[in-house]
This record gives sequence, C-alpha cells and structure tokens, in this order.
Amino acid sequence: MDMNDARPASFWRSAGFVALLVAALAGGFLLYAEHRAHLFGALPYLLLLACPLMHVFMHHGHHHGGDSHTGDTGKPRNE
Repeated sequence: MDMNDARPASFWRSAGFVALLVAALAGGFLLYAEHRAHLFGALPYLLLLACPLMHVFMHHGHHHGGDSHTGDTGKPRNE
C-alpha cells in the first residue's frame, strides 16, 4: 500500500473534537446552573412549540397534497 493513499484522521477522533466537546459540556452545565429558573419557565412554551414542528417535519412522507388517494391499500407505491 502506498503511503499517499492514507486517509486523514476524522474530526470525530481528533483532539480538537474532544476540546470542543468539553467546552460545550462546560458551557451547557454553566447555563443550566445559572439559568435553571428561566429554562423551567419556558418548558410549557417549548412543549407547545414542539407540537406543530413535529407535525410539519414528521408528516412529510404522508403525501398530504392535492392528489387523491382513492385506491390506497396501505402498501408503498412504486413510483
């Protein structure tokens, strides 16, 4: 095998990723510790916001369009 064929190391296994992960975890913990009351106060609104977002993003495969499905047997169509 030629030495030039070696692939570069993945970002997910690099020291930079570990440093970024540690910084993100430390920042997340500090945000949680200092702003816990704000986060828990926003939970009901986040739940209400999640409902329409899940509806929009999870119904993309149901073909809710202008075409009619009169002979729908429940089997996937061969398009």
